[in-house]
Amino acid sequence: MNLEFIDHIVLMIKDVNRTESFYSQFLGKPFFKDEFSIAYKIGNTRIFFRLPYNEIKDNKFDKDRFGLNHLAFGVKSVEELNKFADILDGVGVKHSEIKIGKFGNEYIWFDDPDGIRLEFYVRV
Repeated sequence: MNLEFIDHIVLMIKDVNRTESFYSQFLGKPFFKDEFSIAYKIGNTRIFFRLPYNEIKDNKFDKDRFGLNHLAFGVKSVEELNKFADILDGVGVKHSEIKIGKFGNEYIWFDDPDGIRLEFYVRV
């Protein structure tokens, strides 16, 4: 018995409409949206962005704490990576220059409106 794919990921957010405006720039049209959440498909994986179930004072993302450090979206080539960097530039999203990871992969990192660290990552 082997697991063969990630079915879905859920990330908690502060604002559904703001999240849609940000992620639709590079993920396209969501397949689901209601007042509490929005969802996209990336290949066979679904990613859900949801408002928190409970109010937590001073609730914010911190990539250096236990839990999620970042989420990397796979791209096929450096050319494609550059196209995604152009999309980010076009909508005013700050991002790193192209970096080389410890496995020799090129990537850029950036943060979403809630401070969640994201990457576009070329899989070698």
